[in-house]
Amino acid sequence: MRRKRAKKRNILPDPKFNNPILGRFVNCLMKDGKRSLAQDILYKSLDYVKEKTKVQNPLEIFSKAIKNISPNLELKARRVGGANYQVPIQVRGDRKIALAMRWIINAARSRKGKSMHENLALEVMDAANEQGAAFKKKQDTHRMAEANKAFAHFAY
Repeated sequence: MRRKRAKKRNILPDPKFNNPILGRFVNCLMKDGKRSLAQDILYKSLDYVKEKTKVQNPLEIFSKAIKNISPNLELKARRVGGANYQVPIQVRGDRKIALAMRWIINAARSRKGKSMHENLALEVMDAANEQGAAFKKKQDTHRMAEANKAFAHFAY
């Protein structure tokens, strides 16, 4: 390793629910430093989830969605003897959550026709029910990792 490992920064929890995962989600959702807009989108989408699912606490559905989308395996390119191999590796806990958030947000952004907070709410509800674009992304990742299991001995 050539440099020092990057220090892990503390991310502040969100102001409404005081949840650190939601604080990270806001940071992921934010564009061009517009935090208040990202928070508005997130809170509106959680209200929409609460309204549609008749659940008291929409955070339960949100955490279930993150858990369902989090991948266990991913592929990493390794160069061995002049050839590139896609090697399946286990995903660390922090990276699991980061990938799940990124996939949910990208899936919500790629939906068309509705406002962002509705798209995000629909994607979170789909993820909690193990369907939707983000869940498909996880399934595809796992399928690719299974297909490349033969190269697992290159993982080091």
